[in-house]
Amino acid sequence: MGIAHHSIVVRMTDSPQMPLGARGWTILLTLCGATFMTGLDYSIITVALPEIGRSLGFDGPDALQWVVTGCLLPTAALMPLFGRLSDITGRRRLFIAGVSTFTGFSLLAGLAPGAALLVAARVGQGIAAAAIGPTALALMTAAFPEGPQRTRALSVNGALLSLGFVIGTIGGGVVTSGLSWRWTMLILFGMGLLVLTGAAAAVPESRQALSARLDVPGAVLASGGLFALVYGISTGGTAGWLSLPTLSALIGAMVLLGGFLAVEARHAEPLVPLRLLRRPTVKWGMLTGLVTFGMCGGATLLLSIYMQQVVGWTALETGFGFTAEGVAALAAGTGAARLIRARGTGAAVALGLTVQGLGTLTMALLPVEGNLALLLTSSAAMGFGHVLTVVAVVSTITSGLDASDQGVAGSLAQMPTFIGSIGVAGLTAVVAARSAALAHATTQRSATLGGLHTAFLVAGGVALIGAFVGGRALRRTEVARTPEVLPA
Repeated sequence: MGIAHHSIVVRMTDSPQMPLGARGWTILLTLCGATFMTGLDYSIITVALPEIGRSLGFDGPDALQWVVTGCLLPTAALMPLFGRLSDITGRRRLFIAGVSTFTGFSLLAGLAPGAALLVAARVGQGIAAAAIGPTALALMTAAFPEGPQRTRALSVNGALLSLGFVIGTIGGGVVTSGLSWRWTMLILFGMGLLVLTGAAAAVPESRQALSARLDVPGAVLASGGLFALVYGISTGGTAGWLSLPTLSALIGAMVLLGGFLAVEARHAEPLVPLRLLRRPTVKWGMLTGLVTFGMCGGATLLLSIYMQQVVGWTALETGFGFTAEGVAALAAGTGAARLIRARGTGAAVALGLTVQGLGTLTMALLPVEGNLALLLTSSAAMGFGHVLTVVAVVSTITSGLDASDQGVAGSLAQMPTFIGSIGVAGLTAVVAARSAALAHATTQRSATLGGLHTAFLVAGGVALIGAFVGGRALRRTEVARTPEVLPA
């Protein structure tokens, strides 16, 4: 079975790599620039939070967190809605509207005189990012046909998206230290203008002749359910997982999302057709995406805690500590297309999550006094495996679909990015519990390190389980799809 499988995959995917051409590269860089911009936004503002709090007089950490949460919540909640809207109204039109809105609110955030206006601008950026994500991915799948060109485009996109986080972490410290936190937002304003220029010049319209009407009940239930879910996860760590607000949000999310599935099953023109969710490629792609985003996102946050609270690095030094992860992410994006063409997405997912898991497990060896070589090596392995998995997952979810479903598929492919905060919250809880258990017998630094080691072991173990289960499942879907792809 294994030998037959590999011969099938080669026959399905091996073909000469067609050059993208000047126009193709302009389209690709424009669309990747938009997703890079939204990824950069999250990390660059996180580093600047302490300076923002002092500058605008936020009332403590709970209020300051809304600079991040205010952007994250609408992005997660509205992405399915904008994904379907792009299929109906036109993806280029919605993409340009989203980038224009994001650019305008970035300028407003950079000039905000007070805390309330800054949070309001961040909400506006989050709404715009919900429109940018699925439309950029749908425009990319429409511009580059399924096969080598699309896989290459998705590889570049995956590498730049992850690189945006690392550059934002480093750049946020540099810009905030050398200039002002306001430049973190003004840089996004300038990037938005460049993306708009490229979109107007090169990106073609991608729209199907659909007469579908928007599924309003589904949109309300999906948006409300996702909002409540991400809100409960985001605030549970500070408010307490058994607190009334957190429990209410999580229970409300289950009720609303359950109602959403019930409505979609009976609606003639659903927001997210259940036939997509039932597809093995979509189902397993989203599950493995949830594993890689949750465990990598959580481990990256824990590395930041290790560098600052255990080793004692500054925020700027911590940012540079993620350099190896960013370089490895870029390398993975460069090589992902070749691996997927040769072995298939199932093998790429298995390899990616295995490398991510082993790199994360190695972090459990990090000592209290620090070890730069071990830190760079383990974080590079995690970043490489993560991006390889992300490219394979997005390729899996968006492949074999009708063009009319690509907007929705784009939103589903990016949903694990936000729902993956479940992993961040879970790993943080592991650190807190283990650190508390060790606190009475050792120093605070050692107790914190013990909690981090336990969480790194959990994150690595979950990634390895995902590699085995998800990789095998996706290999089976590739074999099952073979008769549809191969000529008779």
